Amino acid sequence: MRGIMRIRLGGGRFRATATAAGASGAAPNKSELGKQPFMAQFGQGSVEPPSNSAPAMLDPRHSERLLKKVSMLMHEAVHMRNSSLPNATLRQLREDYLMLNMDYRQRALIVLGTQFGVDRKRLKGLMQHYMTLNSVGNTEETIEDKTSDSGIDAAHYRTERDLRAALVPLSSRLFEQMNGQVGGLKFLVDLRADLKTALLKNNLASLRALDSDLQGLFATWLSPACLELHRITWNDAACLLEKIVTYEAVHPITNLYDLKRRLGTGRRCFGYFHPAMPGEPLVFIEVALTKGIEGSAQKVLFGEPPCDEAVADCALFYSITSTQPGLKGIELGNFLIKRVVHLLRQEMPEVQNFVTLSPIPGFMHWLLAKLATQCHVQKSGDKSANSKLSEKLLFPEEEVKLEACRDEGNSKGPVEFMYDVLSSAEHEWASSEKLLEALRPPLLRLCARYILQEKKRGAALDPVTNFHVRNGASVEQLNWMGDTSSKGLAASAGLMVNYRYRH
Repeated sequence: MRGIMRIRLGGGRFRATATAAGASGAAPNKSELGKQPFMAQFGQGSVEPPSNSAPAMLDPRHSERLLKKVSMLMHEAVHMRNSSLPNATLRQLREDYLMLNMDYRQRALIVLGTQFGVDRKRLKGLMQHYMTLNSVGNTEETIEDKTSDSGIDAAHYRTERDLRAALVPLSSRLFEQMNGQVGGLKFLVDLRADLKTALLKNNLASLRALDSDLQGLFATWLSPACLELHRITWNDAACLLEKIVTYEAVHPITNLYDLKRRLGTGRRCFGYFHPAMPGEPLVFIEVALTKGIEGSAQKVLFGEPPCDEAVADCALFYSITSTQPGLKGIELGNFLIKRVVHLLRQEMPEVQNFVTLSPIPGFMHWLLAKLATQCHVQKSGDKSANSKLSEKLLFPEEEVKLEACRDEGNSKGPVEFMYDVLSSAEHEWASSEKLLEALRPPLLRLCARYILQEKKRGAALDPVTNFHVRNGASVEQLNWMGDTSSKGLAASAGLMVNYRYRH
């Protein structure tokens, strides 16, 4: 099965000078790994992260000329004025656009959204013509009448076809032409990332329409049937592994040993690729094969040694990363999880549990806001005005335990004390056994409420919960001190959650 799923992405192997163990497949010497910058350990020096960052500010007159040229190339590409050299026009358009800084890119996108939309004059004429046809052909028809064509029916179908074509903006024609070029899909993905940035500054209807059109095209072009699943291993091209290191967003990869561990025995890493973007993972997932359901990220990442695959009965998805900001809103992660579950069930029938080890990124933001509101309500003393905001966050026994943790002379109430403790930037509470014991019951209870009960527009307030529940998973268990990193303590008080995917 592994041989079937493997695709050749091209590129060279690791250089032999990177580490002798790397070439032989043995684990590298950990004592040697921390002595040089991470990317230098690949034998290639530092590497710039893959990005679509705009160039520095050019001379304004030059930028204006370049912007006019980009607009002219858009017109040529859409209307095929340079029909003898369409590829050259599109290639020049890409090159000139990428030379613009972000301000001028945003201006180019506004031109694209406003001047290359739907031809409303033509659309209005077609609508009037269609209404005229309806008034002429508005007569009762029998089933027998519908089995034969008439002139009015043909006119209806023809006008409906023309209406559909008229509703397609000119920009979509440009996008479809660009998608047919080498490097065109990657350019459009990066262009939508620029569009997302532009929308933060100018939330214009024309830009929103442009974004919606691109998202619809990506949903078609990047359907699961068009994507290739590839198991990423230590033997893949160095340029691909560097991208995995750069893109990893959940648990950053710290060194070469960390990377090899994640790709070695008892671990799996799979990515979705598109043939038009070779060597560029669109989304990838990291899996640990474990005995039982693991609740600690540190144990998965750094525990020694990984579980023997022969006794593993659980596939733990501990990181899933979407790599392209321009593909926001395109459902790739859910298809990847389901595809990997299916693949692992075929490869390892003894693995019966498929669960995630997921962060809870919004919990502390929600909790601190709740605690701050209750502190304000208690201090205001105006119970009538604040009755709708007042709520009981702590049980009496929890308040008693928190009060017992206060320093002598600290007269703050338990809610205010809990707020002060949890809002500390240094997270001193995580190293105090007394505070950990007092905080554990309320944090677990309030986190369960946050995950299971807190909603926004009918969906789970927590984005990770919403993602997995929409994909058919269920909440399995909460894990106390599941992520003791600074990031984990700041985001979720160290809590993590397992979501189970049933098959």
